[in-house]
Amino acid sequence: MLTKAEIASEKLNPNSHFFSVVLAPTNEEQQLLWTLKNLGKLPEDFDGQLFVPLLEHQNPKIRCLAVKNVGKLKDERFLTKLVAFAENEKNTIARREAVSAIGRLKTENAIPILTQFTIDADPKIILQALRGLLYFREHPKVQLALASLAEHPNEMIREQIAKELKDRRQAETSKTRNHSASPEALKNVMVRADVQDVLKVVPDESVHLTFTSPPYYNARDYTIFPSYEAYLDFLTAVFKETHRITKEGRFFVLNTSPVIVPRISRAHSSKRYAIPYDIHPRLTEIGWEFIDDIVWVKPEYAAKNRNGGFFQHRKPLGYKANSVTESVMVYRKKTDKLIDWNLRQYDDETIAASKVMGEYEKTNVWQINPATDKVHPAIFPPELAARVIQFYSFKGDLVFDPFGGSGTVGHVALTHERYFFLCEKEAEYVERAEQMLDTSLFPTTNPRTLSLTELKSDIAKETQKL
Repeated sequence: MLTKAEIASEKLNPNSHFFSVVLAPTNEEQQLLWTLKNLGKLPEDFDGQLFVPLLEHQNPKIRCLAVKNVGKLKDERFLTKLVAFAENEKNTIARREAVSAIGRLKTENAIPILTQFTIDADPKIILQALRGLLYFREHPKVQLALASLAEHPNEMIREQIAKELKDRRQAETSKTRNHSASPEALKNVMVRADVQDVLKVVPDESVHLTFTSPPYYNARDYTIFPSYEAYLDFLTAVFKETHRITKEGRFFVLNTSPVIVPRISRAHSSKRYAIPYDIHPRLTEIGWEFIDDIVWVKPEYAAKNRNGGFFQHRKPLGYKANSVTESVMVYRKKTDKLIDWNLRQYDDETIAASKVMGEYEKTNVWQINPATDKVHPAIFPPELAARVIQFYSFKGDLVFDPFGGSGTVGHVALTHERYFFLCEKEAEYVERAEQMLDTSLFPTTNPRTLSLTELKSDIAKETQKL
């Protein structure tokens, strides 16, 4: 049986006939697949002609791996072969590898070829062609090709083009900010005011993570809206401003669930609103990129019984499920930077100290018991907040909850050595939060409750010092 060690050794011997034997098209398919997958980095003098017969192999996986290995050689002598393969190949994955291989040649001779592929029917072929063209992004013909795709119907292509044509000044401004730092005026502060008023005074890119559960539509006396559309508009306005104050590439985690507005009489039906699904397209339009859908599962006893009637009559159409789940939707502030960039903004000590140790939930189904509070009717379970805060922030980060309620997010943030910034306008909830965040519990953190006027003053003082 061939080994990786043998392959590595034979690659160092340019006069060996080893690869002409193991890559012969007549070999068993499994041997060919294993060899092609494990060739690794190829030396400059590797005989790429050995891959050419495999481009016509009946197995599409072998064709795909063969063209991928041709691409590793970055040899312009194979340009014609690659173009013919990309034009005639039926397997979409193999075609993409061929276009990728053409781009990896980094030759101006490939510009008209890659430009032609930007009108392909497969969006992923177009994206591969763009990847190759961007090496020559200043070339006039490439500039024309990019401009022609600005209104492409595929959203991923439009995003790629927008990223290339975006305002350079904005990108440079973002680089000047200290990513790991946040304003001192916001640290461990609960503001006793309407969140929309508070957000107006918060500087751009101030917070690292937002975790919140907004008030449900017309479910409590303090959340009365004239219409469901007005409710969604309110949330959209809050989350748009939250996007502005969030640092580049950082996370927004939203806990919601469908809500039922009770019927007004037995002659009418109740109305169920799918809040997580209705708010989602608004969030992506703002600039929040969808990352994950986590399902919070509560014990069956925690659900309100909607099954009573059906349990008695068992008639079709009358079934209503008892709801034991809530949505925990994870979004990231859209950026062209990968997570690795965010990680590089922190020193090694902070990253090491923030690692999530021990057992953790590996799936998107989180089974967590709900919590109750004598003052607030709908609070976060601390365990839910703890998971979100540990998974999506570092120690020393600023965690924001625009609907602070009784202060659970603040309490958990402090427990895990993060700072909090909360907004809450209801006086009884602010009082309850102050108990949760009492300085006797966190003597070194100095939690504060401020009015909007006091917050404005603190922010202004800090700004003057800069």
